[in-house]
Amino acid sequence: MTGGGPVVAETTLEQGVFTLRAVDPAVDAGLVHAWMNDPEVAAFWEMAQPVERIAAYLREQVGSAHSTPYIGCVDGTPMSYWEVYRADLDPLRHHYPARPRDAGVHLLLGPSAYRGRGLGTALLRAVSDWLLRADPYAERVVAEPDVRNERSVRAFERAGFRLVGQIDLPGKRAALMVRERTA
Repeated sequence: MTGGGPVVAETTLEQGVFTLRAVDPAVDAGLVHAWMNDPEVAAFWEMAQPVERIAAYLREQVGSAHSTPYIGCVDGTPMSYWEVYRADLDPLRHHYPARPRDAGVHLLLGPSAYRGRGLGTALLRAVSDWLLRADPYAERVVAEPDVRNERSVRAFERAGFRLVGQIDLPGKRAALMVRERTA
């Protein structure tokens, strides 16, 4: 059930083999739509919209010059949606002291069975490690979860990110989380 685009990253976790594959809007719109319309997800992503709008959003992400969407799978089963981006090229750069080549990450754990088990921490660590390996000039990975999403903030902290402050973004007050390159 992997479908979609090619696998770009793979790592073995306690929970199984985690892979990231490129989003294919034609294949993945229904899946991402179901996740975005889950009330727990919708409270923070605010994208509980019709499948056509989600498909258009995914096409916009695929066409972006600085952001790339991925589907995360555990043992071949899709279970997360990711956006990795150049934070220093994103509008986010106007809200914090951006550094050249800052990487950014957004994570949505899809099915509720994958939430609340510590998996988000392992995935955030694996993906931020991958981002730092993929770009040797990036010194850090940033994220900006909604401050109300306490589980997400804790997962980022447990994955090695530190809370450096709160920032006001369009539509939310965010916890600015930073994971520095250590070696």
